[in-house]
Amino acid sequence: MELRNIAIIAHVDHGKTTLVDSLLKQSETFRERGLEGETIMDSNELERERGITILSKNAAVAYGGVKINIVDTPGHADFGGEVERIMNLVDGALLLVDAKEGPMPQTRFVLKKAIAAGHRIIVVINKIDKPDARPDWVLNQTFDLFVTLGASDRQTDFPVVYASAKQGKAGLTEDLSSMTDIKPLFETIIAQIPPPEADPAAPLQVSVANVSYDNYKGKTAIGRVVRGTLKPGPVAWINRDGQTSQAKVTSVMVFDGMNKREATEAPAGEIVAFSGIEGINIGETIADPNTPEALPVMKIEEPTVKMTFGVNTSPFSGKEGQYTTSRNIKERLERELQNDVALRVEQGASAESFIVSGRGELHLAILIEKMRREGFELQVSRPQVIFKDIDGQKSEPYEEVSIEAPENMSGSVIEKLSKRRGELKDLRSENGISYLEFTIPTRGLIGYRNEFMMDTRGQGIINTLFLGYRPYAGDLGSTSHGSLIAFENGESNSYGLQAAQERGQLFIGPGVAVYEGMVIGQNAKAEDLVVNVCKEKKLSNMRSKGDGVAAGLDTPRTMGLEDALEFVGDDELVEVTPKNVRLRKVFLKEYERKRQ
Repeated sequence: MELRNIAIIAHVDHGKTTLVDSLLKQSETFRERGLEGETIMDSNELERERGITILSKNAAVAYGGVKINIVDTPGHADFGGEVERIMNLVDGALLLVDAKEGPMPQTRFVLKKAIAAGHRIIVVINKIDKPDARPDWVLNQTFDLFVTLGASDRQTDFPVVYASAKQGKAGLTEDLSSMTDIKPLFETIIAQIPPPEADPAAPLQVSVANVSYDNYKGKTAIGRVVRGTLKPGPVAWINRDGQTSQAKVTSVMVFDGMNKREATEAPAGEIVAFSGIEGINIGETIADPNTPEALPVMKIEEPTVKMTFGVNTSPFSGKEGQYTTSRNIKERLERELQNDVALRVEQGASAESFIVSGRGELHLAILIEKMRREGFELQVSRPQVIFKDIDGQKSEPYEEVSIEAPENMSGSVIEKLSKRRGELKDLRSENGISYLEFTIPTRGLIGYRNEFMMDTRGQGIINTLFLGYRPYAGDLGSTSHGSLIAFENGESNSYGLQAAQERGQLFIGPGVAVYEGMVIGQNAKAEDLVVNVCKEKKLSNMRSKGDGVAAGLDTPRTMGLEDALEFVGDDELVEVTPKNVRLRKVFLKEYERKRQ
């Protein structure tokens, strides 16, 4: 059977996963199974809620006697490590571009990786059913992007397919009414993407591009058979340092639809999953035991942001979670390390704390969210960037930030980012919307997204891209905030909250259990203030005309996990339990804080 291996790449929310759905549903693989639902590929509940792809996934479909292996890639820069490795699995890519927005920052990042790998790229202009679609403009922008990124002549001569993934239709012209199904896309893939060039009779070489963990089979590696044929049995395993050892593959699986099925052998060019080697890691090679030859080692990106995870020490610890001890947390983080290569875990200052480093705030926030849903209780510190010493100079990570905001609000965005050491690189306006581009130290972005949403009244779009390490930018201006802190343990009531809300914005309503040192709101001034929200009204037996007038309480600002991680200060912690996310001071008693 002929093979084609393709990756689907695009900016967040341009419709990758929806397009894969259409390909799956209209292929020969699924005729008999009747798959229901949307975004079939986003199997994990966090992905469905947020509408983003976090882990890359494999699927395979058959069309006209050709098996097409499809890899759906994440569009978020925090998961960019996945994209780089996937390029080694495939021979071509579908680049998806929104018919209204055109190429976006993430499109650039992912396309750069595909061009560098020398792949043939098919451009799919998606969402042409949008009322304000402008496919011609988008096509010109995409062509310019290919040229800017240094694509070869063959790559810039790319085939174009117009599609509406939501309706499951595609065509070679932009006329939606003439489209019936997604077949033109299948035909373009088979005609334009080359079959894998590999020799099934040569000595075996398999690259490992991803690792997942299965309770029954142990560690499962996903990779590509570069040459030879992979069968269960003895193999040579070459690790990242080039050391060769003997190992045994117990099972070989190939992709079929959304699932894997056991195979007796996998020929060269096929994407496989295999198990049996416990310590295998990304970037290593499986080779022929008689003539072991290593493939080039894949680079795994370094983490840029770190946080301290610790055992929950608040007065409410152990009341809401199932797993609360340091042993539980340590085991859970070690399990995560087996799946997520861009993560690092080190022992913290005490036995109860761990320093966890990742690719960005979102990367770590998703890990914390996964843990709290599994019943873990923990406390985490403010995210901090990881500094490095490069050629004797202190360096820090930088990001490229692209912003879209209404023109009349762009002033405050420029002002805030300049205070945080951002440099404005580009500014253009179109139809009342300003497009801004900055380079800024990652430090300056921590805790900014929330402010940005407020400044643009929820109409702004912000995208970031990791640029690399550059010399330290110096001190950032004060970005601290003042907190309102609970005075005693008890339950909040409206009388106490009424007095407190005159001082700033509250995070809690009446009837909420609080403890001394818990942060219950943001002070209007940049200093901390202790307020008593459990104070009750003194009752007297005299009635007067003004008594008992219903007091108005403002609606509190609800703090989700990500809002809390953005808000938390250096002397504060976020307490995360399956039921609540609370903010608190590191030192709960006031005299301890003064002493510090």
